[in-house]
Amino acid sequence: MSGTHIGVPSVLAHELPRPVPLDELAHCPVGDVFRRLGDRWSLLLLSLLGTRPHRYNELHRSVEGISQRMLTRTLRSLENDGLVRRQVYPTVPPSVEYSLTPLGGTLLEPLSALADWAVLHAGEMDAARAQHTD
Repeated sequence: MSGTHIGVPSVLAHELPRPVPLDELAHCPVGDVFRRLGDRWSLLLLSLLGTRPHRYNELHRSVEGISQRMLTRTLRSLENDGLVRRQVYPTVPPSVEYSLTPLGGTLLEPLSALADWAVLHAGEMDAARAQHTD
């Protein structure tokens, strides 16, 4: 919710210009976050790391179907965004542990709300899709 519009979800607090300028759309922080987290693996990895830190191989074993290359790329992107912390321990061989940063931790509540909404309304969305595929 926005601070100035108590009781009004922030997505409804401001009217969008018509038409929405493409440059504004391209630089919208909301769209940027959804594009970033909307890939196949990011939400799953953030959820796993939200429970506790994990070592690389543990994450790889925890996510069926993810390649080592894709796991590395996704973790690196999340790290670059400041959501995940990579800690290397000076052992032989070196061990690497991943955890959420404080910023990444702040995502858990809104992601949980979105996940709760998705579970609650999955049946309605499935029914709507079925109507449009016939």
